[in-house]
Amino acid sequence: MENLVLVSGATGNLGQRICRELIKNDIKVRAIVRHESKADKINTLEKLGVEVVKVDTSNEQDLIAACTGVSCVVSAVAGLHDVIVEAQSKLLKAAIAAGVPRFIPSDFSTDITQMPEGENRNFDLRKEFHKLLDQSPIQATSIFNGCFTDILRYNTPLFNVPKKTVAYYDDKADWEIDFTTMDDTAAYTALAAVDETTPRYLNIASFRVSPSDLVSLSEQYKGAKFELVHMGSMEEFSAYNKMQRAAQPEGENDLYPKWQQSQYLYSMFLVHHNNLDNDRYGGLSWSPVEANI
Repeated sequence: MENLVLVSGATGNLGQRICRELIKNDIKVRAIVRHESKADKINTLEKLGVEVVKVDTSNEQDLIAACTGVSCVVSAVAGLHDVIVEAQSKLLKAAIAAGVPRFIPSDFSTDITQMPEGENRNFDLRKEFHKLLDQSPIQATSIFNGCFTDILRYNTPLFNVPKKTVAYYDDKADWEIDFTTMDDTAAYTALAAVDETTPRYLNIASFRVSPSDLVSLSEQYKGAKFELVHMGSMEEFSAYNKMQRAAQPEGENDLYPKWQQSQYLYSMFLVHHNNLDNDRYGGLSWSPVEANI
């Protein structure tokens, strides 16, 4: 089968990058977009050389037609249950009906298989979809990239430039956190999409950095040595997140309420990749930590 990769979520930040990398590698790309998608985003994809197909994502026949002749479906969608579970499930069923051999779900996160239920709402949604995916006959591959490097510029407690502090929990000052740029994630995903022998899970990171490392880097690149601040135990952190979530039920309708952002930080200190699959494909240049702080 000639490689034809279908990308769902192609108008998004990561999805567009994946399309660009696929085109760069001379791989044919088909993107499904909703009828109400913005014209400028569609135009951007078409200028890249992407075949754009407008679909009603609730219409099974539309999705099956879009999946016909496709060698791999890559999902790069973002959202809550209606997107991560419901919409991806419809796309999965259409891919199977159309005979698509491979499916890459929209995981692109810390290794969710190591996360206990209830510690990260958005990861729990992905795990719910995995139950359906793993029962299907399609060959699935999840790509876990840790955290996107953008978080290092958001002044989170981990690396707070205005306050000149670096946070850590328990005794994890030297705990290495996995970070990957969106560009590196997209480049790797493009190669995985045409690799017929991918395993169920692939773990990558542009770099790994600990809170102690960030203190040293702050002195070199931010002009001041940031203070390393102990924020308490992981047990206390988990309890705090659960309390905040219970107190703000309206956040269940938001993708990134404050308690979800805090759950992400908790995840960064709970899970990291035991092994990296960076070397699976040659020709990739991984962004260093120095370029991302």
